Amino acid sequence: MTGVTLEVKRLSIPNVLSLSRVFFIPVILILLSMGGRYDLLASFLFLLAAFTDLADGLVARRFNSVTPLGKLLDPLADKLLVCLSLIMLVHLRRAPAWIVVLIVARELIVTGIRAEGRERGKIIGARTSGKLKAVVQYLAIFCLFIWKGIQGIPFDLLGRIFIWAALFLTLYSGLSIILDSLRERE
Repeated sequence: MTGVTLEVKRLSIPNVLSLSRVFFIPVILILLSMGGRYDLLASFLFLLAAFTDLADGLVARRFNSVTPLGKLLDPLADKLLVCLSLIMLVHLRRAPAWIVVLIVARELIVTGIRAEGRERGKIIGARTSGKLKAVVQYLAIFCLFIWKGIQGIPFDLLGRIFIWAALFLTLYSGLSIILDSLRERE
């Protein structure tokens, strides 16, 4: 009998955090689909998942554990968490579809530009406007998940304000990356 050896490499902590973000997504979406009484739990799981975005980058840089897998997994997990959450918010009629389409389109376009840049040996890193965009997107989604509010706090109104701010920052940061990419080709 021949033996098959399977080598399993240990994942770094940042990669585990990124993977956990991916695993949170279906749980969050299922909770939201179950109706209003689970919105709060979905909101806090989303917040925890969003926190892993901050944590994985900090840990990776602090302990010099940036890996090729992490460079792929981290932005992919971020895009999945944000885009799928926003799509669910459209389904729940809590976010305008046209805003979500523009946000998702920007994420796909910028991801393509970054992939093309990597092919040319150029790394297109995150910018301050992109990081601010991510925070505002997370705040918008969190508030729109809660929706009905807690203790009289109008999370639906806050969510609408944040989604407009997220749209502005999304378009601004995306346009900035697109224009820089076009300038490099001249």
